[in-house]
Amino acid sequence: MTEDHDPTQNRVVSHLGELLEDRGLSLVQLAAATGVTVANLSVLKNGRARAIRFSTLTAICQALDCRPGDILDIDRPDQGASKAPEATDSDLVRG
Repeated sequence: MTEDHDPTQNRVVSHLGELLEDRGLSLVQLAAATGVTVANLSVLKNGRARAIRFSTLTAICQALDCRPGDILDIDRPDQGASKAPEATDSDLVRG
């Protein structure tokens, strides 16, 4: 990591909540299937995790039949800046 690194520039986000919802599972059920505590899974689900062990990530992926990229993603604030704004009804020219 360099000294000029801005930790707010890139942020890892968790999609664990969506994966659990899609599969109809609770944190308690996932904890039982993985051996990871409900508290640790809750921290990951709610986006408060600062790190995750590969063994934890592997256990979650095995239990949910998914890949690490399904659980974690990077939210880059600058991604939206290059997108053109979506047109609204008031933007349409009527002839």
